[in-house]
Formats: sequence, C-alpha cells, structure tokens
Amino acid sequence: MKLDVIKHSRLYLSLSGLFILAGIIAMFVSWQQIGLPLRPAIDFTGGTRLTLELDCGDTTKPAGNPAANTCSKLVDIVAVRQAIAAKGYTNSVVQQLDNGRGVIVQTGDLEVEKRTELQTLLESILKGFGQIDPKKSQIERVGPAIGNQLLTSGLQALGISFLGIAIYLGFRFQADYAIFAVIALFHDIFVTVGIFSILGLTMGVEVDSLFIVAMLTVCGFSVNDTVIIYDRIRENLKIQGRDHDFNDLVNLSVNQTLARSINTTLTATLPLIAIFIFGGATLKYFSLALIIGFLSGAYSSIFNASILLAWWRNRNNKTNQTPSVGTNAV
Repeated sequence: MKLDVIKHSRLYLSLSGLFILAGIIAMFVSWQQIGLPLRPAIDFTGGTRLTLELDCGDTTKPAGNPAANTCSKLVDIVAVRQAIAAKGYTNSVVQQLDNGRGVIVQTGDLEVEKRTELQTLLESILKGFGQIDPKKSQIERVGPAIGNQLLTSGLQALGISFLGIAIYLGFRFQADYAIFAVIALFHDIFVTVGIFSILGLTMGVEVDSLFIVAMLTVCGFSVNDTVIIYDRIRENLKIQGRDHDFNDLVNLSVNQTLARSINTTLTATLPLIAIFIFGGATLKYFSLALIIGFLSGAYSSIFNASILLAWWRNRNNKTNQTPSVGTNAV
C-alpha cells in the first residue's frame, strides 16, 4: 500500500489548519485572561515556589507493615487553597503533586520572612495529612530581572535558530524548498504552543525554560526529516527528468522515505513517553512538548512540506506553459 499525499492533500492540510486554529483561539483566550498566550512558570515571571511532599513510606507495602503507607488520605488541595488565601496569599497558584501527597505553591517574589511564614503555614496544613518529608521539600526563588532575561534569551535563541535553518536550506536547496521547510517548522511550533496554551487554560500547565529547549530540539528534529524528503525529491527529479509529473515524484519520494521517517519518530518518541510517565514533575512537560513537537514534525515533513512544494511547482509550471497574448500555442 502506497501513500498518495497529493490526492488527499486538502484533508492533510485541513487537519493541520484545525490544530493551529484551536491553538490560536486558546492563545487568544489566554491573552485575555493573563495577558500572555501561554501560562509562564516562575522561570520567566520571577517569584517564589515552595514544594512540600509527605513522607508516606512505601505505598506498595500491605497495611500493618512498618514500612507501609503512613498517609491516611490525599492532600485536600481545596482546603490548602482556602487556608493560603485566608492568610493574604490571594494571587498564589496552588497545585497538587501528581501523586496527591504534596503541594506546589507559586507566588510573587517574597522576602525571607514572608517565605518562612508561608512555609510554616503550609507545614501546619499538611501535618493533618501526614508527616512532611524534608528531603523532597524545597524552596526556589527567581528574581523578575532574571526571569525576563531568560524569556528574552529563549526567544532570541528561537529566532536565531529559524534564521540559521533558513540560510542553510537556502544554500542546500532552492529558495522554494527552504521557504516551505521553514513554514513546516512554524507549523510544528504553533501546534506545540497551541496545545500547551489549551493545557494552560484547562489544567493550569505552565511553561518554563525547558520549554524553550524543547522547541529548539523540535526545530532540529523536524528540519532533519524535511531535508531527507526534499533530498529524495531532488534525487528523483534528476533521475526521472524535469518533464516527469512533479506530483508523482513527490508521492514516490514520500513513500521511499516513509518507513525511515516513521521509525525515526517512534524511536525518538518512545523514550520520551517513558520519561513523561516515570520522569517526575520536572521533566514531565518537557518530554510532553518534545512528544507533541516530534509527532507534529513528522506529520508536517511528510505531508505539509511536500504538498506545498508540489502545489507551488505545479503552479509555476502552469504559469510558464501559458502562452502570452498575441502568440499561438504550439
């Protein structure tokens, strides 16, 4: 069975358009609510983050065992939020840990006394649910100036990477190849950012400096897949000749590289899925961003980049073959 990307080109492009449209709507709603298209983490905004986790022992041990679970129940996140708000921390973001045995509180930049006060308050609340584990508890503080610098540096890195990729592709291929490869990259970034904007609205997911790293990695992975397909199109164009139907060349090239693209994406994605499940809170959304970006990159390389190139080449061929006014067509 061979894949005919040109025959169903409108369907493939429409699917990409729906994902991008949903992301743009989510980013617009997010902008209306918090003034930014994504929900920023403390890395960018600056502030204080406190993480407190209970020492529940070994949850796999049966009841009665000395090392068994010592936590009587999960942390009531609603009660924690109400208690913190009652003490004046109304703008704080309070989230429950994935295992339900602790909390993460992110608030504005606090002085030492205020941080100690907030930590004492949290400890008194959590004692009703179990003993606090000091080894898993931590306090992080990022100044607003450092946060702004991280955000600016991250955006500059993304811009420089796009420029570098465009220059490289311009030398490696013709201008139209480079343009559509960069468009495919924008597609991958928009899809990933859009999904995280939706997650930020629905689940309070925040993006930190690792998200910028993930976007840079996605750019490199996606353009590599696109270069492989474009390189095969160029080789087949030399073999078959320029008189050969360009749509057939694109379909042939995509099918010749399809197995490689799928296998490369799967081998890169499977470890990321493992990290997402078992890697802990720090790497969870970093791996999710890579998973979304890699899958989107494979899709855009196979479908969008090749389809747009075929449409453009066919349009140019028709324009060149159209006889000018006053001449007779041969």
